[in-house]
Amino acid sequence: MPDRVFLHIGLPKTGTTYLQRSLWANRELLRERGLLLPGSGHRAHLLASLELREDPSLARRAGPDARPWTDLVTEAGRFDGDVLVTHEFFGAASQEQVRRAVAAFPGSRVEVLVTARPMVDLGISRWQEWIKNGARGAIDDYPPGAGYDPADEWGWGSFDLDDVLRRWGSVIDHDRIHVLPLAPGSPPVELLERFLGVLGQDPAGLRLRDRPSNETLGLVEVELLRRVNRHLRGFRSASDRGTWIRGYLAGVIASGRERIRPGDDTLAELELRGERAVARLADGYDLRGEVEWLRPSDVSDRRQPGEVTDGEMLEAATRVIAQLMSDLRERSPAGPHRAPAPAPPPTTGVSGLARRLRPGRGRTRA
Repeated sequence: MPDRVFLHIGLPKTGTTYLQRSLWANRELLRERGLLLPGSGHRAHLLASLELREDPSLARRAGPDARPWTDLVTEAGRFDGDVLVTHEFFGAASQEQVRRAVAAFPGSRVEVLVTARPMVDLGISRWQEWIKNGARGAIDDYPPGAGYDPADEWGWGSFDLDDVLRRWGSVIDHDRIHVLPLAPGSPPVELLERFLGVLGQDPAGLRLRDRPSNETLGLVEVELLRRVNRHLRGFRSASDRGTWIRGYLAGVIASGRERIRPGDDTLAELELRGERAVARLADGYDLRGEVEWLRPSDVSDRRQPGEVTDGEMLEAATRVIAQLMSDLRERSPAGPHRAPAPAPPPTTGVSGLARRLRPGRGRTRA
């Protein structure tokens, strides 16, 4: 039976990928030091969050008989020491689901880690991530659903710090919920060191990454990707979108660093939710950092996506097409000095219709 079980529940876009990659890279050493990351890897914790939150996509992603949360709990129950389960989608769990998570570890002290950042910055970053996963909506259309659904990994319930603390804090003592805001301008390893401090782990001897794990798109680039998404077809699965849109295309597009401002109503909503989160922290939560790190920055000098000009869009698209051509040439099965065979011509649309209407086409032989 574990002594302590740490649940790192998000928030998304708060350094979670960096933390998780660093932790998994040091999994064996951490186990030797008394901290277990159960499961086969990061995806096991993702799937576990789906089971706990009763997300219907679990059956499609892992099979109808998969019980990833149950499997993690079983493995953790055999370990003498501390256990860490980490995925940013856990934060959206309902009050009843939080109760079940705690009840899964009888006799163990359950503690929660929440990484956070100002709501204005987080809301903008979440919209950008939504676009990188194939969405087409404008920044002021995010999040896509107004109501709360624990299975919705994009809604307010997944990243509104005040709401997350309210639900988890209704079940777990507030002094066992540790909130770690990102320190402005600090390298990601600083957050990792504070994170390890909550776990009672010394960073000495660990292999620590010195760069963030996710690329950020600038204003022009994310607006270009949003418009490209309108024309993409067939990218229906989360894996497909993650591999080709987020993993490949967004990487090709990434080059700009101009920061983004939402519309006035969206900005006011994010600021209000941020104020509520700061006020809730005063109710006994363990803040590992400065409350000022959760205050919004001034975004008045930034542009909105709708202000991107056609010339800027054309220039960005030109660069992307050039990069795609270079990639295609280098990765061609025929080699970089021989073009692959062209794709078959379309059989739909105007050109396809014209071919079908040519004399002698479409006739049935006698």
